[in-house]
Amino acid sequence: MAKKSENIVFQGTGRRKESIARVRLTAGKGNIVVNGRSLDEYFGTEILKVIVNQPFAVTNTVGKYDVIVKVVGGGYTGQAGAIRHGIARALNEANSEFRPILKANGFLTRDPRMKERKKYGLKKARKAPQFSKR
Repeated sequence: MAKKSENIVFQGTGRRKESIARVRLTAGKGNIVVNGRSLDEYFGTEILKVIVNQPFAVTNTVGKYDVIVKVVGGGYTGQAGAIRHGIARALNEANSEFRPILKANGFLTRDPRMKERKKYGLKKARKAPQFSKR
């Protein structure tokens, strides 16, 4: 009979700005796949890779989980933040002892900052057309 613990999948949904990331965590060697591509292929800059790996670094679980991510919407920075949020939620589901560490670092908190809507009479959300007295 096969062990059931090997096939356990932990899921987490992460959001930031317009990005939504669906994260699946399984026991493994630390491979991260984003939209069918490796992490190095998907994110060009090193900073974004560090952001994605932060939850593993603070919980000392680097290389213990394989991650499969489907992320849509927004830009690369927002997507990296959404993936970090999703990984933190999945790690919290995997082991509830990680919660205080993740919470203290702010990884479980959804970043509420969104783009402000454009208002009529203005060029952007707050930018007004040039004013001339004459």
